[in-house]
Amino acid sequence: MLRSPRFVDLSPAQVFHILLDEGRYLASVSTYYRLLRANGEIRERRRQATHPPRVRPELVARAPLVVWSWDITKLKGPKRGEYYDLYVVLDIFSRYVVAWCVAPSESGELAKELIADAVARHQVPPGQLSVHADRGSSMTSNPVVELLAFLGIGRSHSRPHVSNDNPFSESQFKTLKYCPTFPERFGSIQDARRFCETFFVSYNHEHRHSGIAFHTPASVHYGTAAEVRTKRVETLDAAYAANPTRFRHRRPEPPELPTVAWINEPIETEDDAQKL
Repeated sequence: MLRSPRFVDLSPAQVFHILLDEGRYLASVSTYYRLLRANGEIRERRRQATHPPRVRPELVARAPLVVWSWDITKLKGPKRGEYYDLYVVLDIFSRYVVAWCVAPSESGELAKELIADAVARHQVPPGQLSVHADRGSSMTSNPVVELLAFLGIGRSHSRPHVSNDNPFSESQFKTLKYCPTFPERFGSIQDARRFCETFFVSYNHEHRHSGIAFHTPASVHYGTAAEVRTKRVETLDAAYAANPTRFRHRRPEPPELPTVAWINEPIETEDDAQKL
């Protein structure tokens, strides 16, 4: 199953939860890893960066449509030195991509239109949402600043040279660029847009995200994740009832849904503790 064309590029945890959602339990995630390890088929292909702990900025979301993170990344065009700009706006609680576009260059006006359209489509009321970004020219441009103020949206920026202040967007771009079908270069801007259209549909509606208990971003964003988890429990209960010794008589449970997401977890001070 792990070597099948359907699953060969997915992690064992992704395979486990996809099959679980289909009502199938073959083995635990650790068993998948053991089998792969025995055949020399486990390796980390990505370089892992580490950053020192930071405490600013501090943003907390306990539901969708509370904190969005957005950023721009470069996509290589057909010729050396030719790039397209991919704008992505992400909900940090659900990991759902609420808006994206591919453009020939960075533009504050385009960023303004993208954010305004996302806010209108999701019917976000004034005073509820905060938008976080780094300090690029588009992020700090007057059109974006004025739009956020007009819509009653909070504005937050990463500190200079601290990429860990925008971890959700950085992680999402990493997922994009390490996708097995991500090309070395795009033949045209139309090619880049077609690829991104397919990718973001899959990312929102099919990709089981480890940060949200291996649910899809759309399921968490639109409130169906609890029902999906209930079905997972039923499947695991049936597997346990059929053969308890397989689980060493310990009833298996799917991971709990997260209740909070943050950019730099707030640090409780002595004053905060006294208030509690």
